[in-house]
Amino acid sequence: MPLRTVSRSVAPFAAAAMLALLLAACTSSNSLISSRTQGYEISDSAQAQIRNGQSQDLVTLVLGSPQSTNTFGDQTAWYYVETKVRQTAFGMTMIDSRTVLAVYFDKNKKVSDKAVYTLQDGKTVAIETRRTPSFGEDRTFIDQILQSF
Repeated sequence: MPLRTVSRSVAPFAAAAMLALLLAACTSSNSLISSRTQGYEISDSAQAQIRNGQSQDLVTLVLGSPQSTNTFGDQTAWYYVETKVRQTAFGMTMIDSRTVLAVYFDKNKKVSDKAVYTLQDGKTVAIETRRTPSFGEDRTFIDQILQSF
């Protein structure tokens, strides 16, 4: 008798597992993961068109406006970032590759150099979790009341 009781309580779970297995077999594995590009799509032909001595206007015409810029003294840099990601149906995102095209300009706004950086060129930065105490922020309400006496 105890064996029948156990098999009756397991039967609904076994049926649900079998149904889930059948439904998983019917769907394609690609439908659960989508690939996309974030940022710019930097083609090899566009990179080849950027040469030393070209103006900023021509670079804007070929690549578009930069995602980020910075200026160090007489030199200006424009950055174009392409990130290829895979995202699951459950919202988990995985980075496949990242390419950063840096175009450097001299003081005359002409291309002086260009560089391509990938994920292997990056460095992991450890985020410090400790906080610097500031005036009045680290005391609790009770500490403030006790300190006022």
